[in-house]
Amino acid sequence: MSNTIIHTEALTKTYGVGTKKPFTALSNLNLNVVEGEIMGFLGPNGAGKTTTIRMLLDFIRPTSGHAQIFGKDVHEHSVDIHRRIGYLPAELNLWKNETSINIVRYFMRVRGGGDMAYVKQLAEQLEFDLNKRIRDYSTGNKRKIGLILALMHHPDLLILDEPTSGLDPLMQQVFNQLMLDFKAQGKTVFLSSHVLGEVQEICDRVAILRHGKLETVETVKNLTHVDFRWVTLTYNEPVRIADDLRAIRGVSDLKVTDNSVKFRITGDFHPLLEVATRQYVVNMTIQAPSLEEIFLAFYGENGNGKIAHNGKVIQSERELEAIS
Repeated sequence: MSNTIIHTEALTKTYGVGTKKPFTALSNLNLNVVEGEIMGFLGPNGAGKTTTIRMLLDFIRPTSGHAQIFGKDVHEHSVDIHRRIGYLPAELNLWKNETSINIVRYFMRVRGGGDMAYVKQLAEQLEFDLNKRIRDYSTGNKRKIGLILALMHHPDLLILDEPTSGLDPLMQQVFNQLMLDFKAQGKTVFLSSHVLGEVQEICDRVAILRHGKLETVETVKNLTHVDFRWVTLTYNEPVRIADDLRAIRGVSDLKVTDNSVKFRITGDFHPLLEVATRQYVVNMTIQAPSLEEIFLAFYGENGNGKIAHNGKVIQSERELEAIS
């Protein structure tokens, strides 16, 4: 039986306790991440993902419940746990006037060791220049130095918050391979994201968090088995067959804009193609559903799904921490 690397039990975080309108960012999270898997932690912005990670790392304390990593309480044994973890925050703040190589050396001194040969190997794989100052890097390159710092001491567990934000598609593939290589060593990845496509290729399982509650834990295969797609047809003249398209079984949410028509389709494409080609088709695009649309397909939705406190829409979990 696989070892449990991350375990949470009824983990809850409420901001503004004792105020007139407290806000619960995370409610009764029960989650297990096992050794040797890549677990995706998915949800819209503000769902509670970063709050969860910050409690796992003992940066903030839960209102109730508890969490363990490597079988140890994350508060009582935080120093020991941190030695075995590589962490990349969603917002990485480093010394702007320092070069990356100096920051790497500093982290090695603080940690009591490191693998400079591995650092250089990672930099080569990520096409990253270690000799530039932090202020001279693009957003994507700042994520690269974050990944190097998270990996360079050969941790047993990676905790990554939106790791590929700002990376171009080529570097995203390099990142995917790095994660698969890490997993092949029997190690574990806990990866937070709001983009389904980011985790489809590499995650074994996905935990879905919405409105601070765990909706489900599924394999990626089961999660993405949603039988609908978005189709956009562009014609060489104004759309004349909208009613015919609308009459096709499985077509819904149809909207016409000048020479284009967009709709959702469930089921086979053959009836669609017979109707769609009654006019000259210039282009056709087929788009997979977004993460939020998959949420709706799985669980339905009442309301607009936005998180609010005292009448203000919360745009990020950082804003929640100001509620106290």
